[in-house]
Amino acid sequence: MEKNLLGTHVITQIGILVHDIEKTSQAYADFFGVANPGWSITGAVDVAETEYRGERSEARAKLAFFNMGSLQLELIEPDEHPSTWREYLDEHGEGPHHIAFGVEGMKDIVTTLARNEMPLLQKGEYTGGRYAYIDTLEPLKIIVELLERDKKK
Repeated sequence: MEKNLLGTHVITQIGILVHDIEKTSQAYADFFGVANPGWSITGAVDVAETEYRGERSEARAKLAFFNMGSLQLELIEPDEHPSTWREYLDEHGEGPHHIAFGVEGMKDIVTTLARNEMPLLQKGEYTGGRYAYIDTLEPLKIIVELLERDKKK
């Protein structure tokens, strides 16, 4: 395996799958003594351009973000459509889904990871950037998410 595949080792986010985002986000807010951030829903497929395992997917999810200093906790409640979120929640239940890293040059990194037997699971766009989930379950025991922000003009 090649080394330093991402160009960074700074984890920016931990993603946690849940069945009930309202209940779980309130539990986190109470536990940490912080405001409940509420939740938002991911963009529809025509905006998010969501692809799962190489196929267009209608998948959406409710997301809640807790900014915890240098690390963000993301709670994810997926809908019923095919996605890495739905598959993982159905197979493993609630709990950690991914660790995320901010990257530059996502296309090249995705290609490098695929060459190293870590294929792309899901990708999509969001306001201000894009994401890609990589199948790193075998070597790392968790999925890796790449986050690439649009460059400021």
